[in-house]
Order: sequence, then structure tokens, then C-alpha cells
Amino acid sequence: MNDTIIDSSLRTVEWKNNKVVMVDQTKLPTELVFVEYDDFNQVANAIKTLVVRGAPAIGVSGAFGLALAVLQSHATIKDELLSDLENARKILFATRPTAINLGWGLEKIMNVAKSGDTVEQIKELVISEAKKMAEEDIEINKAMGKNGSVLFDDNDTIMTHCNAGALATVAYGTALGVIRATRESGKNVKVIATETRPIQQGSRLTVFELKHDGFDVSLIPDTAVGYSMANGLVNKVVVGADRIVKTGHVFNKIGTYQVATMAKQHGIPFYVAAPLSTIDLETKAEDVIIEMRKGSEVTGIGDKKTAPDDTNVINPAFDMTPPELVSGIITEKGVAKAPYGESIPKLFQAN
Repeated sequence: MNDTIIDSSLRTVEWKNNKVVMVDQTKLPTELVFVEYDDFNQVANAIKTLVVRGAPAIGVSGAFGLALAVLQSHATIKDELLSDLENARKILFATRPTAINLGWGLEKIMNVAKSGDTVEQIKELVISEAKKMAEEDIEINKAMGKNGSVLFDDNDTIMTHCNAGALATVAYGTALGVIRATRESGKNVKVIATETRPIQQGSRLTVFELKHDGFDVSLIPDTAVGYSMANGLVNKVVVGADRIVKTGHVFNKIGTYQVATMAKQHGIPFYVAAPLSTIDLETKAEDVIIEMRKGSEVTGIGDKKTAPDDTNVINPAFDMTPPELVSGIITEKGVAKAPYGESIPKLFQAN
């Protein structure tokens, strides 16, 4: 298993020779496999089946999907091309409902496409904008990391949930980006990662990524969060997010709410790291759609069955952490603190 080598300059998703190249995250940690797509439908399927996952990575993948769609289109006039793009946008958008970055990425590309005059010009604009979004993702993560690193101290043990690492973004990561930046600032940190059932993004992805980068990381079952905190093994928590609404309610991988509740109980700061593109200023918390996933993710691990056939399963992919449990939201424009209704809009003004 230790043979899977990742270069720190690894891109989770990138544009090469008019194709989209992704790391197939369903194959990690046993093997590092790259998949290549030349059809936006393949990208949509990759998002749906978690070949690519993590809100920022999904946003850029959606943009690259539209870049493929402009190349696939046989349109000769602008309106035809925009119609083809709109069709692709709908298919890509329908893949995963909870992460806001997907809609953000698709919207950004559609606006750029509408600004073009000719079919050729629109094709160039769309491809260059999608590539630019991928580059900007890395810069944003590094700025976020720097802003977050001041909240962590030398010799802290930091707990994280799910994978908000380089693999959830184009590179570097959000929550793990903050942990990387903390180490880069000269502080010594240890990490405790939850395995994050049912798809094990903590054990398969976070531990893999951190071990590869030489971090001192320990893996715990999700059920040992309370034990770890009660026994003084954790100083701080940092997680990513799939959507944050302007009231400071955080939608993130299922189990985040439990981690935050436990942190509150033990007086441990609980931070969320996410780019502004993950913040949704429009939607109310109660209107956010929580994606429900298939029961087989819970009734088995990989090919191994762990529950009787025909078991009823409740398998939400995300939960909501209320703002009173959140110590701060770390972004590329600074750290928002309560009351979030005031501090979050200020970040956008700074933008």
C-alpha cells in the first residue's frame, strides 16, 4: 500500500491536450490511477460516482466539463453553442446537489461564454477561464492556509473529518491546507483523522495524503471522537465545507455535526476552512438540499457485505452544523467570527 506515490505538485483535476485528467479517488489508497475524459457526460459521471469529490475540485471539474462541451459542440452560431452549453450545464449541475461550488463554477463559465461574439471566441474564452479557475483555486487555498495558520499553536494536535485536502481541491487543500501552512510557518503539529464512514474519505484519502507529506497522523474510528477529546488528545479541530450559508450554518460531510458538538462539550475550538466560493449568500439553511446516497454504501465496505440484505438504510452525505458550534470560518479573505450574519458579508466586501 505504501507504493502509491503522489508528487506534491499533483493536480487532482487538470486540463491537458483538450482533455480533462483526474485522479480516480475511488482507487486510493491502493493505487494512483489517472482517468482521461473528452466528453462532458463522462465528467458528470465522475462527479456523481466520486471519482472526483470535494467542493472546490467539483467546481473546477464542472468548469472543465463545460470546456469539453464547447469542443464537442457542432454549433456554427453563438446561440446554438450557448444552447449546447446550457444543456451540458444542466447535466453537470444535476450530479450533486449540496456543494455550492459546482453551481458557482458552471455559472462563471456560462457568463464568460455569453460575453463572446463568435463560436471560436467563445471556445477560447471558456477554455482559458476554466484553466484560470484551476490556477486560482491553488492560490486561494494557500492564502486561506496562511490566514488559518495563526489560529494554531506549536505542538497542537488537530482533528479533522473527511478529506478537505489537496484531493478535495485542485491542489493544497482547505482544512489540510491550513494544517500544511501551520507546519510551513515552523510549528510542529500532529493530526488525528476520523475514518469518515461510509466511504472512508478520512482513512483512504486524508491519512494517505498526510502520511505521504510526512505528517504525524493517527486514524480513529468516527465513534472515538468523544474518547479522543475527553482524554485530552485533541487541541483544535479544522474541517472543510460543501456549503456555508450567510448565517454561519455549515453543511459538510456527514458526522461533522457530531464532531462539532463534542468539541463544544470539551471546550475545543472548532474551525471551518472554505473559500468564498463555498459561501452561499442567497439560500436559507432550511432550504439547502441534503444529498441522500445509496444504501449499499452502508451495508458493505467495498465488496464485503456487513449487513443483511434488504436492510433499510438512512444514508445522508452531509449534515448541518449550527453557527453556535463554529469558532471561526477561515477563508482566503480572512477569518469570520460570530456573529456570522455580519462577518461573512464583510469578507465579500473585502473581495
